[in-house]
Amino acid sequence: MIKVAIVGYGNIGRYVVDSVLEAPDMELAGIVRRSDANIPAELRDFNVVTDIARLGKVDVAILATPTRHVEENAAKYLAAGINTVDSFDIHGSIPALHQNLGKVASKYGKVAIISAGWDPGSDSIVRALMEAAAPKGVTYTNFGPGMSMGHSVCVRSKEGVKDALSMTIPLGTGIHRRMVYVELLPGAKLEEVAAAVKADPYFASDETHVIAVDSVDAVRDMGHGVNMTRKGTSGRTPSQRLEFNMAINNPALTAQILVGAARAAMRQQPGCYTMIEIPVVDLLPGSREDNVAHLV
Repeated sequence: MIKVAIVGYGNIGRYVVDSVLEAPDMELAGIVRRSDANIPAELRDFNVVTDIARLGKVDVAILATPTRHVEENAAKYLAAGINTVDSFDIHGSIPALHQNLGKVASKYGKVAIISAGWDPGSDSIVRALMEAAAPKGVTYTNFGPGMSMGHSVCVRSKEGVKDALSMTIPLGTGIHRRMVYVELLPGAKLEEVAAAVKADPYFASDETHVIAVDSVDAVRDMGHGVNMTRKGTSGRTPSQRLEFNMAINNPALTAQILVGAARAAMRQQPGCYTMIEIPVVDLLPGSREDNVAHLV
């Protein structure tokens, strides 16, 4: 059994618990939180700690933390001899993270699988397959409409924000509008919060609207989706059109992919990997032989 620790218990962490408990080859070692006070009722049957060392042997730490805390946490756990998996989602920063954690993972003989959510993550695998099928062409990834967890967490970190929801609205051909709903703290000014949000790299390249609401809960929705299309050429044959669609609960799917990646981490040589670098079969429980017979 693979012994798994979950670091963080927010939107993603609570769904990771469900996915680990349903995995036939995994055991939940415990949950690591900033504080072990005020433990939610649903966690009282599990080990909840502030230091992963208190959990004993841990094979893989699933980092259900904000993206901007991933690198420091992953480096710490890798150095402690624990494989790591995360859902880091700032696309432009992935190459640097890949390089940095690759050095740490190799030094300590462990495995880090980064950006293992649904995008980047499972969608990355689909994009790679589409490009393999039609090497010359263009792929458009259209998200939503739905809640972006990474963008929402980013907005919540801004001064003056009590709670926030960032909705992604697809405009077509990979262009998106961000509709950001913010619940402000007393005294906060909407124009200042909006300026801080729009200047952040999460939002700087997209049309962004920041709207004050009395209650974020009144507009919250965990649903999301993606449509990917590629039009290209196979060999010398043009006009090949490929399409992939998915409508999902965002944190639940992210959690499930993270759990599959945690399994795959136990099957790789030391180093840092993105989802397109690991065999898809390694995400699945059971032997390769059984899965080949079942899926090929």
